[in-house]
Parts: sequence; C-alpha cells; structure tokens
Amino acid sequence: MPNYLTFLQRATFLILIVLTTTIGYAQTRYTQKVFSDIKVKTYSYADTLMLDFYSYKKDTVTNKPLLILVHGGGFSGGKRNNPLEIKFCEDMAKRGYAVASMSYRLVRKGNSLGFGCNCPADQKIETFVSVSRDIIKATQFLIDKKDKLKFNPESIILVGSSAGAEAVLNTVFMKNEYTFKKLPYATIKYAGVISFAGAIVNANYITKNTAIPTMLFHGAKDNMVPYATAPHHLCEENKPGFIMLDGSYTIAEKLEKLDVAHTLVSDKEGNHNWANIPYSYTNLIAKFITESVLEKQNIQSTIKVKHKN
Repeated sequence: MPNYLTFLQRATFLILIVLTTTIGYAQTRYTQKVFSDIKVKTYSYADTLMLDFYSYKKDTVTNKPLLILVHGGGFSGGKRNNPLEIKFCEDMAKRGYAVASMSYRLVRKGNSLGFGCNCPADQKIETFVSVSRDIIKATQFLIDKKDKLKFNPESIILVGSSAGAEAVLNTVFMKNEYTFKKLPYATIKYAGVISFAGAIVNANYITKNTAIPTMLFHGAKDNMVPYATAPHHLCEENKPGFIMLDGSYTIAEKLEKLDVAHTLVSDKEGNHNWANIPYSYTNLIAKFITESVLEKQNIQSTIKVKHKN
C-alpha cells in the first residue's frame, strides 16, 4: 500500500507541474515576449502585391491569433517593411502571434491632386474601397494557407496606421455600405481592429452586426484625420476634397452605445504623430488583444496619455 500511495503522489505531483506550467505559459504568451528566434517569409498575395509573414521558427501552437498590419503613407507612399513596421511585427511575433505586414496598391502615388483638399471626395471613397479590396484579398490568401501558417482564422485582428488605419476601420465597419458591399468579403470575419489615428466614412454603419472589439489611438489635435467628427484634412466645404469622417472619439462613442469592447487611447495635445507613436505601445496592444479579443472580456475604457515628442 505505501508504494502504491507513493506512486499516486508522484503522478499527482507531475500532473500539477504540467498544469501549472501550461497555465503559466497561457497567461504569458500573447502578453509578453516568449520567443526570440523569429522567421520572416515573403509571399505574393495578388499580382505584384506582397506581404511579409512573421512567426516563431519552432512554434508548435497551430491556432494562434493573426495580426495583419496595414502601413500608412497617404495612400501614395509608405512600405510594409519600414523600420517601425518591422520592429512592431517582430515584437508581436515574439509574443506568440502570427503577424503579416502587407503592401497594397498606392492609388494616389504620382497623382498631382494628392489626397488632401484638392482630391475630389468621390476619389477619396474610391481609394478607401480600393485598399479594403486589397486587405480582403490578403486576408483570404492567408486563410487559404492557415494550416501551413498555423493560425486561427477566427482570430484575425487588423492593425493600421494613418491611411492604413482608415483602411482597416472602413474594411471592418463599412461592409454593409453599398460601395464596400461589393467587395469579396465571402465568409471573412475579423475578431478585432486596432487603429493608429484613423477614421471611417460613416459611423452609422457600426451596428451590432459589424461591431467588434476595437482599440483606437488618436491625438485630439490631429488636423489630418479627425479625432471626432470633422472634414478630412479639415477641408473647407467649398473644396473638392470636402468629406466628413468619423474619427476615434466618435467611433468609441458608438461602440459604447452598442455595449461593445473598446479602448480609446487619447492625447488631448496630440496631433497626427499618433499615426506612428502607437507602434511602441506593444504591451498595451497585447493586453487589449488578450483581454478583449481572445478572452472576450467586455472592457470599455478611455486611457488619457501625454506623449512627449
């Protein structure tokens, strides 16, 4: 009998060690850096459009969340592999996420009208739709490779900066608007969206059916992409590029009314620099994804910050 009890005690002890290790790992992964050896592979997802896929070389987890990063640049510039984008992707991949940084068609590149007040409003809408189409194509390409890339297609989070932030917000929330409705969404559903100084065409399209956990970074004095509701680039009403957009504050208000998880990170003195600043807020971003997206906690908060340039 004593030998039998000793065997049971040892077995129980071993099980407790395994359970404790597994629980501790689950609590650490996705919030803290747990890997160091990250690999990057480049794919062509549509025509000449490329994306870089970041992951841990020896990861055995096959259902990890996927972040898709969409860079900024006024729809005329920017790159998926600029230093800020690379550092962000590597940081998040070291926490155990699958991460893709994508290029998209720079439809305003070389256009003398730019993307400000001289660019006609209808061309702005066409630009938004164009990039949303590329985001959807990139998403579908990755989903088709989900087994090889080892991620969960039900845990895809879009992340965007500036123009990319406008693109990801429109892709998620405007899908029932008639111009966006024509896009090949198929069965794609995003689990979360994170915006660095972004806005959408019309917050009224945020409904119980389209609302998902959302994180919004924005400076209240942004004169390019409105913090609340205002003209894009603060264009005057008589300018060709006059178009009203709903920014982070308005989006957060709408999500609060719908009782949907969201976090607004607001700098009352901040400007459009908040298109780049959040790349360094990876701890806070990882916390939001873990709690609001993966654990489905209905956290609704506003975090007031003051960034020193």
